[in-house]
Amino acid sequence: MTWLLTLAFDGTEYCGFQVQPNGQSVAAAFQDGLEAVIGFRPDIKGCSRTDAGVHALGFALSFEADVRIPPEKFPLALNTRLPRDIRVLKARQVPDGFHARYAAHTKTYLYRIHNSPIDSPFEERYYCRMPGRLDEGRMQQAAAHFVGKHDFLALCAAHSSAAAHGDTVRTITDCEVTRQGNTVSITVTADGYLYNMVRILAGTLCEVGAGRMDPDAVPAILASRDRKNAGPTLPAKGLFLHHVDYGVL
Repeated sequence: MTWLLTLAFDGTEYCGFQVQPNGQSVAAAFQDGLEAVIGFRPDIKGCSRTDAGVHALGFALSFEADVRIPPEKFPLALNTRLPRDIRVLKARQVPDGFHARYAAHTKTYLYRIHNSPIDSPFEERYYCRMPGRLDEGRMQQAAAHFVGKHDFLALCAAHSSAAAHGDTVRTITDCEVTRQGNTVSITVTADGYLYNMVRILAGTLCEVGAGRMDPDAVPAILASRDRKNAGPTLPAKGLFLHHVDYGVL
């Protein structure tokens, strides 16, 4: 049988989701817990790679295993064997051949900014702090220009395999900027992403919000296909994979 699990994790102590030789990954920690529960270590398919320090509110992964634990009890069993910064929120069975990455219709990311000169002692590891006042209205005006099917090479970090193959066209279906008190949230929904794309997009919107860039400069930045014309790459700790949409399973 094929399982689809939804996870939430604090990525601070991990080198990313994917297993890597340079540190502990979320995938390896999850597989350790999974093996402790079901007695073996199946190959898992994550919905996305994530960079070191990136968090998730609704990360999806799939694997094949004959497990006799009911779906509603599977998360409870797994969570007793997982580190406290990784939790399984939901488990369900899906059709054979399902792949958490390739079956995704869209993925939504959230970037959180603490717009204050003073850090929060409770949430510092879950946002990027910007001390100067950001104009969220200007940021939203700029965000609207990202919506649509575009070549996003200008928002792609160097050494991207997609860029090397010329595969840099993606479709953003929604890009919103909201403020609640000192928290500015940027949410982006797309059919796929380039390396560091959301963090560069967020950095570009912050340049607009700080008054250092015009909101209507975005189309020219995208048309240039030149990384140096976009804003900075914001820190990983402000980024969350919010949820994955699979349509109707």
